Amino acid sequence: MKRFSDLTEQEVLALAITNEEEDSRIYRGFAEGLREQFPSSAKVFEEMADEEVTHRTRLYDLYREKFGDYLPLIRRQDVKGFIQHKSSLWLMRPLRLDEVRKFAETMEYEAERYYRKAAENARDASVRQLLVELAEAEADHEHLAGKLQRSILTEGAREVEDETAHRMFVLQYVQPGLAGLMDGSVSTLAPLFAAAFATHNTWSTFLVGLAAAIGAGISMGFAEALSDDGSLTGRGAPWIRGTVCGLMTMVGGLGHTLPYLIPHFWWATGISIAVVLVELWAISWIRTRYMDTPFMQAAFQVVVGGVLVFLAGMLIGSA
Repeated sequence: MKRFSDLTEQEVLALAITNEEEDSRIYRGFAEGLREQFPSSAKVFEEMADEEVTHRTRLYDLYREKFGDYLPLIRRQDVKGFIQHKSSLWLMRPLRLDEVRKFAETMEYEAERYYRKAAENARDASVRQLLVELAEAEADHEHLAGKLQRSILTEGAREVEDETAHRMFVLQYVQPGLAGLMDGSVSTLAPLFAAAFATHNTWSTFLVGLAAAIGAGISMGFAEALSDDGSLTGRGAPWIRGTVCGLMTMVGGLGHTLPYLIPHFWWATGISIAVVLVELWAISWIRTRYMDTPFMQAAFQVVVGGVLVFLAGMLIGSA
């Protein structure tokens, strides 16, 4: 890798051309990924991609005037310390609107900052002037993004897109996570407390709870991932939903299992019951926050189910 300070004026200009072309393709990738769910934002990124093409054309015309037709292949990854796009966000589906906006802002800001820092360290006047012009171009891109968002992404359009983003977040993360948390918190109560009251052995109870939590997590994860591929329902990638659901199921089961690492049986049982109450409160709050279910109604439904499962486990274990 070459250091940026060691690049010739020809290489600096060639690198700027490559970067403008790459940024244009990234913006078009964003536009394509957002088109179906967020058409207004997709149009913003299309306009920004067109502007990057314009800048590339101007840079290339200047390059041909100074150095001819041969354009050396030099990329970000060929230059030490240059800005690297470590995440291929533009290739992911579905795209999250807030992540895309933040990524694009970071692209323009980091490019401008880098060019200005390089201009400060440059000794050659022509190279310094070129770097300053590139920094100004990146600053213009940021102003263009703001202008385009004000003209295309109006307040009404932004509200609609933010609502869509919220709905997608609920479908892709909250719903599978909540389903897993409910299953892990409630379904593992019966085997855990049945083992507790049957054996009065905290270690054996812990092993039963651990096995129940992990088994339920694996089962729920596969069930969620195989339920649909998300293409029709808009619920996102199945492996993401399955992972979220499976992990939250294990979290729900492990929460009231871990207290049985305490050797004293009644202390462990009391703490485990307290953890169950916290889990049921958390489930009720999530349902109220994201599912628009009244808190008292959500709490009643969850608590009744949890108490019934707890009593079933305790009675079976005490038989």
